[in-house]
Amino acid sequence: MGARTPDYWYGERSPPLWTRWLAALYAQVVALRIRLYARGWLKSVQVAAPVLVVGNVSVGGTGKTPLTIALVQRLQQAGYTPGVASRGYGRNNANQAAWVDKDTPAELGGDEPVLIAQRTGVPVRVDADRVAAAQALVAKGCDVIVCDDGLQHYRLRRDLEIEVIDGARRYGNGRMLPAGPLREPAGRGAHCGFRVVNLNIAAAEDDRRTGFGEWPMRLQASEAVPLRGGRAVPLAHFGGHRVHAVAGIGHPQRFFDALRGHGIGVVPHAFDDHHAYVARDLSFGSELPILMTEKDAVKCAAFANDWCYAVPVGAALPEAFWAALLEKLAQTTKRSNESAA
Repeated sequence: MGARTPDYWYGERSPPLWTRWLAALYAQVVALRIRLYARGWLKSVQVAAPVLVVGNVSVGGTGKTPLTIALVQRLQQAGYTPGVASRGYGRNNANQAAWVDKDTPAELGGDEPVLIAQRTGVPVRVDADRVAAAQALVAKGCDVIVCDDGLQHYRLRRDLEIEVIDGARRYGNGRMLPAGPLREPAGRGAHCGFRVVNLNIAAAEDDRRTGFGEWPMRLQASEAVPLRGGRAVPLAHFGGHRVHAVAGIGHPQRFFDALRGHGIGVVPHAFDDHHAYVARDLSFGSELPILMTEKDAVKCAAFANDWCYAVPVGAALPEAFWAALLEKLAQTTKRSNESAA
């Protein structure tokens, strides 16, 4: 979401009465829509390739994009030819479908799709119509479609769903929008094939923060890459020093905490998710290094100076998770081939 998170979503303050009234109405609309798809009155469209959806029940950043990148890379290693479908939130001409590659400007392709294209090199299609995006990817030769977000986009029939949960904030106050952060009831996640809990930089013993049937995910960062080119610098190089930390993501505190975990003195600068940066946004009045997320970096490269660095993150999950996911995908592919025969 582009707006700042209301403090009552994740705090102890009770939501305003008007938000609770709207939340009750919103919950009824959501429940009706789910029933209409379940009974076939609203139709889902199946495409000629397995579809994997990475999404969340709550609004805001939970770590979907790092997981999507890791998923695509694992699929490539397993011999698949994946493609990524995305809405491309925050881009200009949002109603116009487009192909995204590593050189596509973020304002045209969306920050997350551009980042995915840069990190994976696979075909990425942005389209408000996920069905059309998936069909375009199949036509391009992709044999598995990964949807970055879109858990609630029921018109595209999916074979596997992966819910991503923020390990610290979970479902907040447990209320539906706008009284809380939930797009659908929290119980929706129980219907997903996999539930992944983002523990950020938590230690191994923090697996206890995951519940039954949930898989732990950690975001790992070890270096900073100059936006103007050059060799990567170990994050340890900034340890014991102050930096300006820039994060325009759903949960900026996660990035700041990750840097502090490396002993870096963080001067935090939180922007709205999908913020459209301009040069003055990086003018902080002191010549400290500026460390930012990769998602922010794709929008700042054009006016970055020698002090600007992107911090790549990788999603680390248990090998058992990947084995289980690839096994389910293989079963899905086998059933599809048998049906087509």
